[in-house]
Amino acid sequence: MLIHHLRVIPLLVRMHVRSQMEYRGAFWLDRLAQILSYGSVFATIGILLARFQTLGGWTWPELALLFSFQLLAYSLGAAMSFVQLRDLEELVRLGTYDTLLVKPFSPWAYLVFSGLNVGYAGHIILAVPLLCWAVLSVDFIWTAPSVAFLLAAILSATLLTAAMITMIGATALMWVRSNHLFSIFFGFWELTRYPLNIFPGSVQIILITAVPLALTSSVPVGALLGKPIPILGNWAGPVALAAGPIWVLLAIAHWRYATRKYQGAGG
Repeated sequence: MLIHHLRVIPLLVRMHVRSQMEYRGAFWLDRLAQILSYGSVFATIGILLARFQTLGGWTWPELALLFSFQLLAYSLGAAMSFVQLRDLEELVRLGTYDTLLVKPFSPWAYLVFSGLNVGYAGHIILAVPLLCWAVLSVDFIWTAPSVAFLLAAILSATLLTAAMITMIGATALMWVRSNHLFSIFFGFWELTRYPLNIFPGSVQIILITAVPLALTSSVPVGALLGKPIPILGNWAGPVALAAGPIWVLLAIAHWRYATRKYQGAGG
């Protein structure tokens, strides 16, 4: 079965990418719009820094590193999960999810790879050059261990993002409706563009525990740069690296539980 999946997945991805690139002009215009949208957000942070010099003790290059890290990790994780799991609610509501259950293929794998979102290319095109500039501009001495930590932290943040989105989407298998939870997710996600220490203690706790999106941004970046991390302290680095794999295991368990509870749109 594993070999069968590995053979089919590249075909699913290739078919979806071809469908997305059928109208290339429209596709790249959408990517340009994404770049301008997130570029304006980064420009807003720049305006704040021009007025106040630092934000929570973070300088302009450090905030650029934080912003690009958060955007890159999110885009990689969401490309594997967001649109696919957001649409799961509609599949369940219409009863068409049942057709996936009779296929000789994992429903999760089919959803994810048949809908791989290459539209996040705009996020990546903006995030990667900005990350490279920030790495070169930040007042930090880079070593092999620190580079390894940065790469591992990006991977962990990517896994955590995909895992949380998967768990939200899988809830539709039990409740039929789950997309309202994405509004909560993105509400907290927008906060993670900024250092964790500028928020009240209650918000810091939520961003580390219940909605641990700080572990995809300011916690790993702050640990890398030697910034004081609220609540976690010296454990910030190890926690950030372990969060991704742990939440993937939680997402697998949640998906299996939701699948067992699934009874179809008719209940």
